[in-house]
Amino acid sequence: MRNGTAPCGLRYAVRRGGSAVGYCALSIRCGTRDEDSFPSGIAHFTEHTMFRGTTRKSAAVIAGYLDRLGGELNAYTTKEEIVLHATVLKEDLGKAARLLFELATEATFPDAEIETERGVVLDEIISYKDNPAEDVYDRFEGMLFEGHPLGLPILGTAASVKRIRPEDLRRFLKTFFVPERMAFTVVADLDEKLLEKRVLRLVAKLFGDGTPSPAPPVRNEMESLVPSEGIPVIPSEAKESPWAAPFDKTVDKRNHEVNAVIGNRAPSLYDQEDRITAAMLCNILGGPASNSLLNKELREKNGWVYGVECTYTQYADTGIAAITFGCDKPNLERCLTAIDRILGRLRDEPLSERTLKAYRKQLLGQLAISSDNGEAQCLSMGKSLLAWGRIDTSAQMRARIEAVTPEALQAMARRLFAPDTLSRLIYL
Repeated sequence: MRNGTAPCGLRYAVRRGGSAVGYCALSIRCGTRDEDSFPSGIAHFTEHTMFRGTTRKSAAVIAGYLDRLGGELNAYTTKEEIVLHATVLKEDLGKAARLLFELATEATFPDAEIETERGVVLDEIISYKDNPAEDVYDRFEGMLFEGHPLGLPILGTAASVKRIRPEDLRRFLKTFFVPERMAFTVVADLDEKLLEKRVLRLVAKLFGDGTPSPAPPVRNEMESLVPSEGIPVIPSEAKESPWAAPFDKTVDKRNHEVNAVIGNRAPSLYDQEDRITAAMLCNILGGPASNSLLNKELREKNGWVYGVECTYTQYADTGIAAITFGCDKPNLERCLTAIDRILGRLRDEPLSERTLKAYRKQLLGQLAISSDNGEAQCLSMGKSLLAWGRIDTSAQMRARIEAVTPEALQAMARRLFAPDTLSRLIYL
């Protein structure tokens, strides 16, 4: 792999991998938490409307540009990033890369096209409300981070999306879509030195090869973001929360299925040791494997749920560990009791070294399989460059995972799943 920073400030990484297919991604460090003076939901709306026309291409041309090559073009928005990515035959990577940059730097936001896309986004908001499993998690996160930009919904609200004007979109693009906030990554079965030269040549053509222009402050591991006025930043290792107090809320949705989320704030992206421990703990509890503790008890043994998982999401200054499941109403108390029992065991009894060794191997295997996917690898590289300006090697990641001890996992279980700090939201 070859990586670095172009003179304009854009970070890049190229890695040889795959076969006939190549992957590229343009990641921009801005998301829902950066909307501040903009209407809520503008980051997501910008991602949608960039595809509606540039100075060189109409919406129709953009829609079919990579399709005609047998490729795919996609994008997504999170609380902290907007990512454009493409999958094409490796010989068409240049076309894909130029298109991604064109969308990010030359979007025109035509009025008529914006109105069309506004309807699409409003329908997306409605569809989320009709999906209780997704809606309950979004609401849980909003309550957990109440008063903080992370508590804002990625899609915005119907009212806020209706307020977004073309000039808002252009200002958002001009403010945040600058090279200092960008990372461009490529995974393809091509010579890495050649790929690097092509990337640098393209970037220089777009942004020049001089001093980076002034840009809004960027996150780094030495400088926390202030959540919002009047809310102090608490050091990541502190146990107390700067946000809302724990809550336990039940909402009568009159659904056939109960949907529930149980969780807490967790280590941030920059808590290097704690975040690995938290990731392993959540994988043991409710990872994708059928032998995860929650899946084994709630689904495989008792058949109370179709699916249960424990996810860990990392942000710049905090994180969220959440157990989510859906079940029939008569099984709700059984599920809650079983979850309490499993969490209590993790808090009270450290795992044996033999058991932990097996879990370490399982996690390493999952990561290895994931990294064998070129698209996943390309997207992960972009996230790492935005967060740290570097990409850890497999050996470095293995060392961090193998350094996790039974005592560290037990301490993390006590931190994340202490009964008096857990929050819960249930849709009946």
